[in-house]
Amino acid sequence: MMNSCCRCTGNCTTFAVVASVILGVITAFLRITGVITLTSAFLWVVLGVSVVYLLGTLVASLFTKGQGGACNCTTLFVLLLSIVGAVVLSIVLLAVTFAATSVVGAILAGLLIIFFFQIITVSACYILCLNRCE
Repeated sequence: MMNSCCRCTGNCTTFAVVASVILGVITAFLRITGVITLTSAFLWVVLGVSVVYLLGTLVASLFTKGQGGACNCTTLFVLLLSIVGAVVLSIVLLAVTFAATSVVGAILAGLLIIFFFQIITVSACYILCLNRCE
């Protein structure tokens, strides 16, 4: 039996993406002006957290198979896209060093923060979706 019980998850996911984009634009602006820098320790933490979230999402999706209806598809797609984006961008930023006021470095840093913040916020949406389904 399939439940289609996630009433507000689409709005939650949309809110998470919009909030992440706003935070990413602010980060890119602060990075290009030289106010903030991304250290290698932060990039390693982002990489580690993203891999742990990927494993946690795998476990959660195995144990909740069939719950959530169509909202799981949207929320899980955004969550997995965010995890893959954070992993790839953290590896790129670890491999290539950019100047403090580099435009390309600022864009990549902004994208990394977008994906990383989306991981956290969309995970909350996923938890809300699973808890609304009974």
